[in-house]
Amino acid sequence: MKDKNVLLISQLSKAGDTPVTLQGWVHNIRSSKALIFIIVRDGSGLCQCIVSKEDTDENVWSDAESLTQESSLRITGMVKKDDRSLGGYELHVQSVEIIQISTDYPITPKEHGVEFLMENRHLWLRSQRQWAAMRVRNQIIFAIHQFFQKEGFIQMDAPIFTGNAAEGSTTLFETDYFEEKAYLSQSGQLYGEAMAMAHGKIYTFGPTFRAEKSKTRRHLTEFWMIEPEMAFFDLAMNMDLAEDMVCFIVEKVLENSRQELEILGRDISKLEKVQKPFPRITYTEAVELLTGPKTSTLLDGMEKEALELLESIKIEIPELEAEHGKAKKGRKFQIDRRLKELRASREETEEKLRNIPVWRKSATEKIWGDDFGGSDETLLTMHFEKPVMVHGYPAAIKAFYMKRDPENDKVALGVDMLAPEGYGEMIGGAQREDSLELLLERIKEHGLDEETFKWYLELRKFGTVPHSGFGLGLERTVAWICGLPHVRETIPFPRMLGRLTP
Repeated sequence: MKDKNVLLISQLSKAGDTPVTLQGWVHNIRSSKALIFIIVRDGSGLCQCIVSKEDTDENVWSDAESLTQESSLRITGMVKKDDRSLGGYELHVQSVEIIQISTDYPITPKEHGVEFLMENRHLWLRSQRQWAAMRVRNQIIFAIHQFFQKEGFIQMDAPIFTGNAAEGSTTLFETDYFEEKAYLSQSGQLYGEAMAMAHGKIYTFGPTFRAEKSKTRRHLTEFWMIEPEMAFFDLAMNMDLAEDMVCFIVEKVLENSRQELEILGRDISKLEKVQKPFPRITYTEAVELLTGPKTSTLLDGMEKEALELLESIKIEIPELEAEHGKAKKGRKFQIDRRLKELRASREETEEKLRNIPVWRKSATEKIWGDDFGGSDETLLTMHFEKPVMVHGYPAAIKAFYMKRDPENDKVALGVDMLAPEGYGEMIGGAQREDSLELLLERIKEHGLDEETFKWYLELRKFGTVPHSGFGLGLERTVAWICGLPHVRETIPFPRMLGRLTP
């Protein structure tokens, strides 16, 4: 039977005038001669619990003194409202029940390298920033389901094992399937089209796999995709839907995840600008923007700003390091935190300065017909405060299933939505080719096996209609909304090139 006195930290506003019990782990602990301050986390939040030597017996004080980071416990006391405290409440402790004393916990408040943290991802998930990112991820997932359900879509599931490649087999993980060749799915789209012909509007939400040997901050080998498919939708309707969905997601995150965004240090004002309409430009206009004077001026400004920031960091770090040795404990904690921020900023700024010449070269040499790389997408998004939708790509660089522009056969009716602040592509979509004859031509042009796509071709034989769809990459969306520099922090256990454990 559930103990009525046990509350989650997120429920402390409901506490009355009787003692309540929290169950969780020690996030941090510090003490003085008369007081011990225990920051307890329970998965729903953090709470400062205060043990007073004067107001508790010897056993309680002794147990509290023995606690270490990540020790598990039940802690009981009176809840007091305090706007200065974490979450607005604190617990004045009456008793402590130790479940386990944690020893030699590897992730301490000091600074750790990324590789160390990735090796200890199973524990890194407990840190405050990772906790916040996972909760925002959960809110985004919930908002996606809310959006599609209210729009009359039904969720359906595409297979993970597939006998055909949605976009060619060069980036697929091949596996043996009872002595038959199979692949891990890189997209549920083709199956989604079949399901849309049965239900009109559907969406799939599942894991997808890409065997690209890429180590960029935007790439995972296993990630989650949301892929709606809609019968009787053209490209313009497809773009409208994608725009509505992204606005809805951001709105719900701002409504329900403010605390988490603040922990992540996210500039909320930038998310508040994500409202309709989004800018829409053609691929041709995008090429002209990249190669034109606006991008050159933008890069000059970025370089100047980065050099100035690096110079100020080089001055501040030695000053703080010199102060650290003479500072008292509380000030040392502040200095350590600031040094961590500065070193991370220095690393990011130095990387930007290395990248700028590469970005400049890629942009200035871009010609019509080239695909956009990550740096091109980064530069394009820096011209806009909202997501920008680029449409009308050259058909030659797009997938076989994309319908061609009836007014220009060299152009595909496809669209990419690029997230602002340099986060790049988060949505790719298109109007699908609905002509059997033309789809057969495209399959031959791409050197694909017609027999493998027999079932897919039959969708055009039996009641073909205009239809469209898109795919949203969940992890890139989480990275952008949270303001995270790398997708490895957007999923509980990231799978990347060279990273299969934990």
